[in-house]
Amino acid sequence: MFEVEIIRLEGILIDFGIAAKVKSFTELQRYHYEKHEPQSKEVRLIIKVELNNQLPVVMRFKNETGVTLELIEEQSRFASLLLKNGIETPKQYSCGGNYAKWYSIGNYDVIVTVEQFVEGELHCIDTEIAEATGRLLANTHNIAERAGYHVHNDVLFDPLQENDLFSVAEFGRHKDRLMLLEPDLYKSIISQYEECLKRISVFRDEPRYAVQGDISDCNLYKTEDGTIGIFDFNRCGNNNLYFDAVMQAVFEARLMNYPDNYAGKSEELILPAFLSGYNCERPFSDMQKRIYPYLYAVINAFWSADIIWNDNSLRHSVEAGDKESISMWMKEIDRRINTLPEIPLVY
Repeated sequence: MFEVEIIRLEGILIDFGIAAKVKSFTELQRYHYEKHEPQSKEVRLIIKVELNNQLPVVMRFKNETGVTLELIEEQSRFASLLLKNGIETPKQYSCGGNYAKWYSIGNYDVIVTVEQFVEGELHCIDTEIAEATGRLLANTHNIAERAGYHVHNDVLFDPLQENDLFSVAEFGRHKDRLMLLEPDLYKSIISQYEECLKRISVFRDEPRYAVQGDISDCNLYKTEDGTIGIFDFNRCGNNNLYFDAVMQAVFEARLMNYPDNYAGKSEELILPAFLSGYNCERPFSDMQKRIYPYLYAVINAFWSADIIWNDNSLRHSVEAGDKESISMWMKEIDRRINTLPEIPLVY
């Protein structure tokens, strides 16, 4: 297992312009790749480092398939670009003019970055935070577009490919069984999906710019003056900014922690707040407003939790041979794909 000692940390920190002695460090996140592959040399470790006479820093150690020094450098430079343009985000420390550097530690080769540690990590989203986060996302989009900045990496929220919110591919994998039980509904669903996809694809060839890519509560923080900030650019890549806005909004409206009195109505409250905040800083075009119902319908119809992950998901119903549940899901998916709500802007 990858380990690092204080004396090694101090040497690395000197490279990044930090001469303070290390008092202690604590792990914030570790991926245990060796549990699945004992000989694995893959690493993802994030630690908080306490320093003498200086504020703490975060050090990230990484060696993962598909992750290059060039990618981490692009992601770090994007974070620095946002900071320079007024976005609340941790300062990135540099080493010889770069933000990322390879080191050999023990028997492991790792890419290291160093950034300011920030307090105030958010663990719950309400409408006030949702609106502020929408504004924050819009401002990051404006900066990326003005600067013409790009990060060459795949993103979580691209509706034109498999993504982290919905899965048309998983629905299609069960075609034979679904056609056998509900042929008319299957054809209706696919027909309407193709119509939605045609509408959404009007943005396929638009320029893509860098996005942070994962605005979740655990990647947001609030400063003492109430400003909402963002950190963790691990999923930063290029995306269509409209796609990113809508899918991040749904993500925040469905998959975060909310106040207890939001139970059963989190999306009804959070989604309009987020999108309205975004619209204040980066107004949606008439075309984007017209396309929203079709994009939302696809997300809603093929929502991954319902298609794959929940105990009563479509996948589990098919695997269990539960004809009644399958028919119920087919009717529900057909209803969702044909329900086209307007973009819920409060102002």
